[in-house]
Amino acid sequence: MTFNENEIDWLAGVLADAAKAEIMPRFRKLDAGDIKQKTTAYDLVTEADINAEKYITRVLSEKYPDAIVLGEEAVSAGTAQLESLHDADLAFVIDPVDGTYNFASGVPLFGVMMSVLAKGETVAGIIYDPMGQDYIMAVRGGGAYHVQAGHHRALKVAAAKDVSQMLGSVSWQYMQEPLRSKIAGNQAKFMSQIGYRCAAHEYRLLADGHAHFAVYNKLMPWDHLAGSLIHAEAGGYAARFDGSNYLPQHVDGGLIVAPDQESWHAIKATLWS
Repeated sequence: MTFNENEIDWLAGVLADAAKAEIMPRFRKLDAGDIKQKTTAYDLVTEADINAEKYITRVLSEKYPDAIVLGEEAVSAGTAQLESLHDADLAFVIDPVDGTYNFASGVPLFGVMMSVLAKGETVAGIIYDPMGQDYIMAVRGGGAYHVQAGHHRALKVAAAKDVSQMLGSVSWQYMQEPLRSKIAGNQAKFMSQIGYRCAAHEYRLLADGHAHFAVYNKLMPWDHLAGSLIHAEAGGYAARFDGSNYLPQHVDGGLIVAPDQESWHAIKATLWS
């Protein structure tokens, strides 16, 4: 089974339908029993996450019966394994509610993300904003687009600037000391910082040229595969902390997302100095 790039709009519609059916009816209406802690008090899962993932998984499995459908919550629950992605002819990776802490807190910064993989390579990515009811999306080699009400607008990353003029996000909270304190302190060398606790919206800013960079320490495929492809198709550059390419099987090694390769080196040099 192979992926037909003409089906990306249909896939985007699946995310929108899941948000309409399972996510938005629960926004700011969750009871205490609808929110559960996973690894920490800030790592949460809600009934919206669980039910949206089940909705998307069911619809995809019906259309692509031989494909692997891997959701964040299924992996967290131990019912799915990341290793299944590596050699699959076709696989879908789902983050049903990216920014769950925001969602559970009633903050309208969350998204639904999906990436499409073919034999271990990310070939398409979609990020849907249930609040704005719009998408950013890309197919490998086809550019990146913002889509709203059927209108497509090409995305382009921000032009490179000196680090003192850059706006970006650094997720130092997942780093170990002493690097954690060094990176956090060096953020002051940039123009300004953002911290949305939501990769979906951070990648939207990056791909549309409204922010320059992001630094992530924790790499899970549902958080970064879609966004990193969209960013690359919008003209950006990303690599792990050691300069190696980011691949679907990577869950560590960090990631710096930048306007271009020269900016990547400048950002790393500034934060690690």
